[in-house]
Amino acid sequence: MTFTVRAADLGDARGLAALETQARERLLQQRGGPQALAEQPAVDDWAALLARGDVCVFVATIDDVPLGYLELHLPDENGRATVRQVYVDEGARELGFGDDMIGLAIDATLASGGSVIESFALPGDRNTKNLFERAGMTARKLIVAKQLRES
Repeated sequence: MTFTVRAADLGDARGLAALETQARERLLQQRGGPQALAEQPAVDDWAALLARGDVCVFVATIDDVPLGYLELHLPDENGRATVRQVYVDEGARELGFGDDMIGLAIDATLASGGSVIESFALPGDRNTKNLFERAGMTARKLIVAKQLRES
């Protein structure tokens, strides 16, 4: 078996869309997940996203089958890059894919002149929090909310 973590290309678009669907279904089951999904729409067109110059997407594969991805928005004018999405299929966890993709995201941020990389983890999502902490990313704020009425 061949394990690979690399920059995604147009040939990965269909696999990335399928993984994103899987990731979003998983988020629905987590505390805060429905709200996070409402605030962060799904990617409409992965091929178009892959062609953008301000985004890097990394993909983790086994024998060329995509099993994980990370979507990085390169640094803004303040030097802040954002990991918008990171997901690894449950059957491929514990293989180091998440760590490798975060490493590539950090390298891409630095290469683009960025000074900060940030993302989010949902309350109780220990796996994602641990992934970020292994990379030296720590919480800088917690956002709390209470829905007062339907919008």
